[in-house]
Amino acid sequence: MNATPNRAVLRKALRERRAALPAAERIAAAQAVVAQLEQVPEFMTDRRIGGYWAVEGELPLAALIGGMRARGQQYCLPVVGADRLLRFAPWRPGDALATNRFGIPEPAFAPTHLLAAGELDVVLVPMLGFDRNGHRLGFGGGWYDRSFAFLAARADVGKPVLVGVAYAWQEIDALDAQPWDVRLDYVATERELLDFTAPVAAL
Repeated sequence: MNATPNRAVLRKALRERRAALPAAERIAAAQAVVAQLEQVPEFMTDRRIGGYWAVEGELPLAALIGGMRARGQQYCLPVVGADRLLRFAPWRPGDALATNRFGIPEPAFAPTHLLAAGELDVVLVPMLGFDRNGHRLGFGGGWYDRSFAFLAARADVGKPVLVGVAYAWQEIDALDAQPWDVRLDYVATERELLDFTAPVAAL
């Protein structure tokens, strides 16, 4: 999709197209993205993996959970906080969920038992669009950019490793980076893994 300076218009178009995806297409993409994510070294070895509960046609992550459990990894879902930051809670299929104010299910954990963003090793980040410079078009609320702002100044891969997950058609020619944007380390689609972990050369 071509870039446009109006992010609101772009978000609307991408959300509508994604929500209209047939279930079969979403499931096929979910199966294919597993192989791409398995190329990320930290995803295969590190313990705490943050994910998301797919809504509005987002690429679902359920196909990942079996492999993660076999490797002894902990799958964590985001919980929105009153301070407008995300925290994370371990979750397994069958664990209790509560719907947050955005209508998204999240683990029913007491705030004192939640993990801060910096305690995760890898985070699979949902998004509406991406470009080949590691820039992400989010949903406009700034939740991920605020929660992972401590990574914004990194010159190399930090902790957690941020992996955007999207359908290949969500690629945008170019996104103008905003001062608050946190760059992704990777983007995984059903077709390929884009690696942005090489240090940025000094000008």
